[in-house]
Order: sequence, then C-alpha cells, then structure tokens
Amino acid sequence: MKEYEFTLRFDVSSHEEQPAELIDKLGEQGCDDATIGIGIPGRLGMMFSREAESAEDAVLSAVRDVRSALPDAVLVEAAPDYVGISEIAEIVGKSRQNIRKLLIACKSPAPTPVHEGSVPLWHLAPVLVWLRDKKRYSIEEDLLELAGTTMRLNVAANEAVLGRLATREPRSLPA
Repeated sequence: MKEYEFTLRFDVSSHEEQPAELIDKLGEQGCDDATIGIGIPGRLGMMFSREAESAEDAVLSAVRDVRSALPDAVLVEAAPDYVGISEIAEIVGKSRQNIRKLLIACKSPAPTPVHEGSVPLWHLAPVLVWLRDKKRYSIEEDLLELAGTTMRLNVAANEAVLGRLATREPRSLPA
C-alpha cells in the first residue's frame, strides 16, 4: 500500500444541506482522510491523503465515496493535472525560466498546452513523460501514475459535459 495525495473539486450546488451536514455525510462514507474546503458557495474542495494499491484505486475510491455520500455532486476537477509553468517548475525542482524555455522557446516538440491564454496550462502527465523521456529529468513514478490518473478523470468528466451539451438545442446552451 502507498499513500497518494490528490485533490478533488465538486459542484454541490444542487444539495440543500448546510456545509457542516455535507461534511458529516462525507465522513460517514469514508472521506475521513480528506481535508475539506467549503470556501466557495456550491463548491467543495477535498484534499485527500489516501492509502491504496495504486493511484487509480485511491482516486476512484475517493470519487465513489463522495458520490455515495452526495449522489448529485459533479466532479469539477481532479488534481494534480492542470498546471502552468510555475507549478511545473516547482514539481520538478527547476526554475520557472528553465521550464518556460523548455516548453515555449524550445525547438524540439513539447507537449501542447490544453489552454493557450495569457497563462498557458498543460496536463501534468504528458509534461512529466516528456521531461523524463526527452529531457532526461528524474520523475517519480508515483507522481507520474497519479498525474495520469487525474488527467484521465478530468478528460472523462469533460467528455461527459460535452456529451450532455451536444444533445441540447443550440438556443438552450448556457450563456
């Protein structure tokens, strides 16, 4: 058994219970290994430290526990996954400038950002694989496994949202 640290964020706006009641329900369903944040109304952030045989077992069991306690909870994000240059630099122990140079100014093909705004964002797993395989960085396998698991969960959640939106009439899309 290994211990995995990850964060799950849920939309719980459909629940009418008070935050303390939500926390009690979560504790009763096995989420007593999470620090729970309720700072944003209708949102729930949970920082887990969960023992399991694999990262996938840890993350999926946590999602099941949350859904068991709060069936209408909608997964918003699993982390670590979406990262900017500063987060990548911190994770691999290099300077921000070094990582920026590698990802943006490098001539060799780097992973493509999933968001290209004023602050580009990448999925962490492909960046770690690229840094390990192409740039010879030492990357912890447990972190790589966890980042891959949270990325797949986020991609699946986004595909589910897109699937629901695709079935709507164009005029009924949210503003």
